[in-house]
Amino acid sequence: MPEPPDTPSTPDERRSIERELKRGSLELIVLHLLSPGEAYGYEIVSRVTADSDGALAVSDGTLYPVLYRLERAGFVAVRWETPARGVPRKYYRLTDTGRQELARLRHEWTTFAEALTKLLRQ
Repeated sequence: MPEPPDTPSTPDERRSIERELKRGSLELIVLHLLSPGEAYGYEIVSRVTADSDGALAVSDGTLYPVLYRLERAGFVAVRWETPARGVPRKYYRLTDTGRQELARLRHEWTTFAEALTKLLRQ
């Protein structure tokens, strides 16, 4: 039986699905990682990779546009700090509105994941 035309059959098509899933969940991931306290960009990139055992590795070029969107939306606040030796770092932290958005996104993701899991068990 041939595969339906919408089924990803090549590695590039499967990577495209992974990329879209990552893009769709990156705001949730970043807000979640900031929930315990502030962090700077490279720290967030490193934690995404480490905490997901490399499955959700992101680059700076992917992360910073998300951080800028979150900042413009009022979900994160920023502050600059210059270490005694080193370059200035921009630290991000959740705002109260960001915590509300995190709760909303967690609920959305959990509802979606539970529904998909239920469907796949049938």
